[in-house]
Amino acid sequence: MSKKVLMVVTNHTTITDDHKTGLWLEEFAVPYLVFKEKGYDVKVTSVNGGEVALDPNSIEDKPEWKEAEAELKDTAKLSKDDAKGFDAIFLPGGHGTMFDFPDNETLQYVLQQFAEDRRVIGSVCHGPAGLVNVVYKDGTPLVKGKKVSAFTDEEEKEMQLDQHMPFLLESKLREKGADFVSGDKWTDHSVRDGNLVTGQNPQSSKSTAEKVVEALEA
Repeated sequence: MSKKVLMVVTNHTTITDDHKTGLWLEEFAVPYLVFKEKGYDVKVTSVNGGEVALDPNSIEDKPEWKEAEAELKDTAKLSKDDAKGFDAIFLPGGHGTMFDFPDNETLQYVLQQFAEDRRVIGSVCHGPAGLVNVVYKDGTPLVKGKKVSAFTDEEEKEMQLDQHMPFLLESKLREKGADFVSGDKWTDHSVRDGNLVTGQNPQSSKSTAEKVVEALEA
């Protein structure tokens, strides 16, 4: 039986009136291809369903990404039924996730079920914004005491977007009790703590996906 991976992406498209955002393409396309190359069955969903907007700064014309991009033309809307039937869930980033992942009730429910069942949860860059409010049924934060990486406060400040974010991701994860670990800014850094896999930035897309595979094959 091939493994089944659920990918959930953002539908949020603006940071400010003159700053568009969305899904960061590399953080979706690279992991998608890693999973497909392993022969996994991948379902692509988004918070609201439909066509997924890409962060304009992330668009690259790479022929090898076309298959992944085609999956974003008409995504299924994430539903509570997606909490069942998958071996892993993966949350790519893009600044959009900072706005629609943390308080989306369906996503929070689905992630809680994955956590309770000890299934694999992976996310990269701003994707871990989806993890900040996830708790186990007893109220313990998912990330408490776990080694976690994500887009760092330093990287956010360098992009000069820190003042426009609803919160700073690294700071929020620390606040929730995560043992936050990072590499140098803009370098590949990912970490696996049991069935929780997180990566720091776009450069970490491949290694994060590979650690998800490692967790799934363990």
